[in-house]
Amino acid sequence: MNKVILMGRLTRDPEVRYSQGENAMAIARFSLAVDRRRTGNNPDGQTADFINIVAFGRLGEFAEKYLHKGTKVTLSGRIQTGSYTNKDGVKVYTTDVIADDIEFAESKNSAGADGGFSGNTSRPEPVGAGDGFMNIPDGIDEELPFN
Repeated sequence: MNKVILMGRLTRDPEVRYSQGENAMAIARFSLAVDRRRTGNNPDGQTADFINIVAFGRLGEFAEKYLHKGTKVTLSGRIQTGSYTNKDGVKVYTTDVIADDIEFAESKNSAGADGGFSGNTSRPEPVGAGDGFMNIPDGIDEELPFN
């Protein structure tokens, strides 16, 4: 089974290109900084892995529209390896995570000036008062099931 689940922050804005042809498809590439768990050898040091992510189609369009540097996301996908020969004739090996699902991992308010949005790709976030709670409209106190 080839299944990857990651949580981290984008290290740069997604780079989006569209495929050629009749049915052009979005291809978004970005890098995710994923913190490592602290180990006995390095209990105080913060280390991270920088993992290359590729999102195709509608997920690529989502990345282009909503993701930017600093956004904290959770994603699932699969690892894909490959290789090519560069212009100098040297064989280069690649490892990418092909995203199947991307969700926001923190609220817009907790992200501050550089962070992302709240919720996931299928539900919009309710409009709030800025403190994490929804505003209750005036005049409906008698309809609430508690006092």
